[in-house]
Amino acid sequence: MIAVAVALVGFFAFIIMRVTTPQMTTLFTDLSVEDSSSIVKDLERQGIQFELRNEGSIVMVPKDKVTRLRMKLAEGGLPKGGGVGYEVFDKSDALGTTSFVQNINHLRALEGELARTIRAIDRIQAARVHLVLPERPLFSREAPEPSASIVVRVRGALEPQQIRAIRHLVASAVNGLKPQRVSVVDEAGQLLADGAATDPEQALGDERRTAFEKRMRKQVEDIVSSVVGAGRARVQLSADFDFNKITQTSDKFDPDGRVLRSSQTREESSLTADNNGQVTVNNELPGNQQNSGQTAKDQSKKTEETNNYEISRTTKTEVTEAGRVNRISVAVLVDGIYTKNDKGEPVYQDRTKDQLDRIATLVRSAIGFDQKRGDQVEVVNLRFADAPATGPIGEPAGLLGMLQFTKDDVMYFVELGVMMLLGLVVLFMVIRPLVKRILASDEVAAAISGVLSGPASDEGLPAGQPQLPASAIDVATIQGQVHAQSVHRVGELAERNPNETVAIIRQWLSEPVK
Repeated sequence: MIAVAVALVGFFAFIIMRVTTPQMTTLFTDLSVEDSSSIVKDLERQGIQFELRNEGSIVMVPKDKVTRLRMKLAEGGLPKGGGVGYEVFDKSDALGTTSFVQNINHLRALEGELARTIRAIDRIQAARVHLVLPERPLFSREAPEPSASIVVRVRGALEPQQIRAIRHLVASAVNGLKPQRVSVVDEAGQLLADGAATDPEQALGDERRTAFEKRMRKQVEDIVSSVVGAGRARVQLSADFDFNKITQTSDKFDPDGRVLRSSQTREESSLTADNNGQVTVNNELPGNQQNSGQTAKDQSKKTEETNNYEISRTTKTEVTEAGRVNRISVAVLVDGIYTKNDKGEPVYQDRTKDQLDRIATLVRSAIGFDQKRGDQVEVVNLRFADAPATGPIGEPAGLLGMLQFTKDDVMYFVELGVMMLLGLVVLFMVIRPLVKRILASDEVAAAISGVLSGPASDEGLPAGQPQLPASAIDVATIQGQVHAQSVHRVGELAERNPNETVAIIRQWLSEPVK
């Protein structure tokens, strides 16, 4: 009884402690050792209960205090993110610091701030940045270019545009750094971006092609899935891009489009008189009248006209940027139709040619089909290896949907239910039999005392008592066992002490009958 009582007290104490213990939730995850130790020290100073998991990278606190603690720790600059930022300059003893130490602190702060900013990007758990900012040598006209290397730990895989965004982010934050000089490596040692790349146009072209194919594939999948059902279509799309940049200049002359630019007219006239070659004073005097009838005259006239025309001219310069689509090829695989027979079993049926032609028409419209460009669209109906699901998996409805229980709430109620079930099991399997046994022992003791207190009749019951009812059969059985044990003990005493037994019998015989 003492052992059972101690076990029950310990069990119910455990249940009470579990019920009264506050529900713990996550305060911060993926913490470094420095941040975890600083947060634990602050929680101990405030007297807040906490738990550490995953080797200290996860800190759990009571659910009702998580919001206030996050605001309080953020006020103190925690967590720092596993690196030092511009708070390195908050120290007051920087007056006697040399310029070399200041430059090192500035480099550390810049690397830490960039690492924190990169960790804010989705899928990135941790980041570490190394910057190389070379100084310009004396008497040198060319300054060496800075470079950077980044190591990231990611969940899953990074998209090409995310990698390019990281490179441009770091390059924009460092003076003189180009995105092509930034290398990105993941935790597995896989090179995500080459910092020594000299042809960034090709990398950009691959990203544009990948993004174009992904966007077009999603459009085709959406429109086909709306017809055949979700998950019952597979789409593969390939785009052929021309990344050559072409510059073309052409001159065109129009002979019919003449325009008079300038016109010049020149006229000349001359008159010559014949005096037979005589030179006299009379002929040279002014006002001398000569006989016109006797003088021969030579007269000439010349007219010259010059016209300048301009012919119409057209100069055309065409610049074709890289990234033209030369051809698009689309392959669409659709599943058939599933119906149920009389037994309720699914039966597969092929889609008709009319349905496939309609799906192909939709696909052509979605991708901007151009036959002159050489585009190809193929729609094929084949049976998928996996059968369709029996029914869609919807969101939780009913009471759970109305109350919007979280996973932690459900686990908490499950834990309470298990504890209550264990308590009921202990109550009915341990406590109830013990109480019943104690009560039965009290009844047996009362019956024995009643038997021993008065003379017994032939039936073994006290004289003058009525016959026991049927409900007292169990008590009578127990009384018979007690009487049998008493007779057995008396027999043992008689065998061990025959002389005293004979004396007691003689005394009983010598007593007068009342």
